[in-house]
Amino acid sequence: MILLKKRRKLPLRAEDIMTQPPITTKLNTKLVEAAKTMIEKRIGSLLVVDEEGKLRGIITERDIVFATSQGWDPTQREVWEVMSENPITVTPDTDIVEVIEKMRTMDVRHMPVVDQEGKPVGVIASRDILDTVLTLTELLLVRRE
Repeated sequence: MILLKKRRKLPLRAEDIMTQPPITTKLNTKLVEAAKTMIEKRIGSLLVVDEEGKLRGIITERDIVFATSQGWDPTQREVWEVMSENPITVTPDTDIVEVIEKMRTMDVRHMPVVDQEGKPVGVIASRDILDTVLTLTELLLVRRE
């Protein structure tokens, strides 16, 4: 008879790995300003919020590259014109496995984390997932030594 170890669930939640505070921008921000913010903050996306601070969209490096490849003038065009509206989100207490599954299924590199009011409290980037996996792998290797 083969005895199997009970698989333990890692109690990691979105809030444990999200970057906070999230970097946000307004709907009418010019694309050039959004790009400058991304460069300055060394991030690949901005969460787009309305006047009440509720999440309305997300703009990524890819969106800005697309806009410029279409000949759009980034000093004249605004974020709302190229952002992804109503992005898929998670809450701070969402299990990290569910976050990863959503990111993979939806083929996104940035996952906004919102509160019950729909206001962003953080963002999880693919980089955050990789950093977490690396940390956990290092912990496992140290345990085996």
